[in-house]
Amino acid sequence: MGDLSTNYETSIMDLPDGCLTIIFHGLDCRTDRESFALTCRKWLYLRDSNLQSLQFSCSSSGPLPLSTNGVVDLNTIHLPRLMRRFQQFESISLSGCRWLNDAGLSVLLGHGSNLLELNLDCCLNVNDYGLSLVSSACPSLTSISLHGCHDITDLGLETLASTCLCMEYVDISQCTQISDNGLRALTWCCRQLKGIKISYCDGITGVGFSGCSNTLARIEADYCNLNLEGIKGIVSSGGIEYLDVSCGGLKYLDAIQMFCSVYNPIQDPLAGIAFCSTIKILNFRLCKTVTDPTVIAIAKGCKLVEEWNLALCHGVSIPGWKAVGFYCNNLKTLHVNGCRRFNFSCLAFFRDGCESLSTVYITNSLKPFEISRFSCKRPDVCLKFA
Repeated sequence: MGDLSTNYETSIMDLPDGCLTIIFHGLDCRTDRESFALTCRKWLYLRDSNLQSLQFSCSSSGPLPLSTNGVVDLNTIHLPRLMRRFQQFESISLSGCRWLNDAGLSVLLGHGSNLLELNLDCCLNVNDYGLSLVSSACPSLTSISLHGCHDITDLGLETLASTCLCMEYVDISQCTQISDNGLRALTWCCRQLKGIKISYCDGITGVGFSGCSNTLARIEADYCNLNLEGIKGIVSSGGIEYLDVSCGGLKYLDAIQMFCSVYNPIQDPLAGIAFCSTIKILNFRLCKTVTDPTVIAIAKGCKLVEEWNLALCHGVSIPGWKAVGFYCNNLKTLHVNGCRRFNFSCLAFFRDGCESLSTVYITNSLKPFEISRFSCKRPDVCLKFA
């Protein structure tokens, strides 16, 4: 037998990259992963090649490093370097990069084939051309956020929708140049769409949702001008579970009419939600035009609703609260804080009904003995005062 002392010693550096990658993925702690990368250049390369998420450290309030001539080189230097360094990323956040422009997005053409999620929130210099570059470079995108990108129009959204057919989540809130035409292209082309945010898009009435896929389960449309046809379009999907129409300036419904003899509750677009039997979470906060007929219709039609925010809905009175207590047997959470026409008599409807109720957010205007009377009958319900 040979002399073992003459054998070459082996170390962890002799392990193949595949074994080191398995070790890296076994590190749950972020600090451990950073320490792994600091061991040597080889381990740093392995860390970088396995990184799947990249968040660029820039925002509207923080400066970026300057080049030698004093010009920020995000588009020509910093971003391309990062893209070359991290090859396996699936998610990139460039939120708040106010220097990013369409030319900067061209770097995705060589590195974006694996990209699934992209955040371009408040990238104010990105327009339709930049979005066309994203569409060409990242056909596998499933999520994109364009919040506050004011130069994006229907054309850019149509280009994105026609290419990224696997899109599931889209945020176009505060994209003020987008109308129902762009929304229609998105809902018709992307048949796997699960959620969309159109908050503050006052050019959208909701008709673009007509004919959308039944995979669409979440819509955030606060501060929007939805009309009756738009609500019908939303309901047409047959799969909506979460709907936020808070603070809405609903068209065809004048708030003044609500207190006049000429008011016709049938005109209230939100009444159309009563035909959406799949809805589970509703947010009507600060919808001052909502009245009893709308609430009664929805309470009767939406039997699966589990959470309903009616905070600051001053048009709802005893008939509306009575309907909620009687028909909403799956309701678990109710927001009534700030409602001027809600009192202890209304709370009694939830004491005797809503058997699944667990939490009520309410304005602290009840007397101690009223709270005690309710709690004695429904000790399972938590009253949270706001």
